[in-house]
Amino acid sequence: MKLAIVGKGGVGKTLIAGTLVRLFAGNGFKVLAFDLDPAMNLSYTIGINAEIASKITPLSENHDLIEERTGARPGSSGSVFSLTPKVSDIAEKYGVVGPDGIHLIVMGTVRSGGTGCMCPSNALAKALVRHLLVSSNEVVIMDMEAGLEHLGRGTVKGVNVMLCVVEPRMQSIETARRIFELSTHIGVKDVFVVGNKIKSNDDKQFIETSLNKEKMPLISTIPYDELMEKADKARIAPVDYAPNSSAIKAIEVLKNYLIDKYENLNRTIT
Repeated sequence: MKLAIVGKGGVGKTLIAGTLVRLFAGNGFKVLAFDLDPAMNLSYTIGINAEIASKITPLSENHDLIEERTGARPGSSGSVFSLTPKVSDIAEKYGVVGPDGIHLIVMGTVRSGGTGCMCPSNALAKALVRHLLVSSNEVVIMDMEAGLEHLGRGTVKGVNVMLCVVEPRMQSIETARRIFELSTHIGVKDVFVVGNKIKSNDDKQFIETSLNKEKMPLISTIPYDELMEKADKARIAPVDYAPNSSAIKAIEVLKNYLIDKYENLNRTIT
């Protein structure tokens, strides 16, 4: 399964993505995690040592690799680059190993203004997502950048399922609506909504009512949990900091739902 976590900024995508990574790995799946969010915080929610995480070189900064695979160097102009670069060996060569044998690849972001076109980097990211082969005991989980940009570039084209995280705020619902519209343009068939930071029945009802109007399927709700904020302040993976907390238990239910739904998925999308 190739799974992309999307949504408006601040809704909790990275917490859910990192916790799903750990829970799938804990169930014996081989997990490849992609951090495609410019904030680059997935390593901590997975539980990769801070010292190791600080030494990760994002692929977007590996200019030699990008030029080798795409034919164009980031920041260059007027170059012709390959839209189908070789990517089969990148996960093994450039992934960082985390708990339970998880492999993490960090795509990275633009570090400063005036650095030029990111097209070669984006082409490499798109090819990685589309052409990685996934067997029956493997899961690829991608923490996408906030908003809609990745849909415009088609980075998520080729995923099996997209989880759109919302909170009980109309802005996040509106972002989810646009994500659903754009996902049909790039052929992502399974798009589901996960409600996060639910503090009350009113919050849950607001999300359910709003999504019903838009005919968007809600498959999971995750309660607001102060322990998740404490885990963030301590820079400890939430699943390690509070494994029995209400939020982690809800994400575990979500993981089980995905296993039940896709356990017989034997097709490979390329």
